[in-house]
Amino acid sequence: MIKHHPTTTILQRFVDGDLPVSVSIVVASHVEICLHCQQRSMQLTEQSAKALFQQASGQEILVQSSDLDDLDMTIDEISMMDSITSIDVTEDKMASETPLPKTVTEIEINGTRIALPRAMRSIGLKPWQGFGKISRARAVLDDGHLKMSLLHLAKGGGIPTHTHNGFEITLLLESSFHDDMGEYNAGDFIWLDGKHTHSPLTEQGCVCLTVSNDAIHFTQGGSQLLNPIGKFIY
Repeated sequence: MIKHHPTTTILQRFVDGDLPVSVSIVVASHVEICLHCQQRSMQLTEQSAKALFQQASGQEILVQSSDLDDLDMTIDEISMMDSITSIDVTEDKMASETPLPKTVTEIEINGTRIALPRAMRSIGLKPWQGFGKISRARAVLDDGHLKMSLLHLAKGGGIPTHTHNGFEITLLLESSFHDDMGEYNAGDFIWLDGKHTHSPLTEQGCVCLTVSNDAIHFTQGGSQLLNPIGKFIY
């Protein structure tokens, strides 16, 4: 059962198209599998559409007859331009056409096949890299300082106690893990920042989709020696 969801503010920004690409992909992936957030997103979309319609209908538009004549001329000119340029555009498109990104519906990790959310299926992944029981495949996505990755923790794997120099969004795609704040299952959406300290651990292994804008920072014991590789994990 999904217990952790994006806030209403995040969903509203998602509906409005006002999120960075990588964050929008994670939210879209959660909405795809969460009936509660599907319904909430539909409500927010309807509310936004009504607000825009009311705003538009409240504006008076005065049209002069001469303006209509100019409009007719403009439409005729556009039609002529379309007929002239359509062939050129088609020829140019044929000359420069490139293959569409390959659609990948699932991936294999340690012999287990994992279905990918629709929002992830046209995004490439760099080769998997491993460190102990932690493996990461970075998404081929240019989103400024934000990094999106698939993260795999093997059975019995965990990440030592740490906090975050920036923020970290985690969408659990497969299985479960727990930390100091609770237990998380497939579909859970978790947004953490420097106010949170935790040590994730999974008994069965898990796969997550993550987005972060900075490295994690280990806070206890000998694990602090690992801080130079904090950027590897996220």
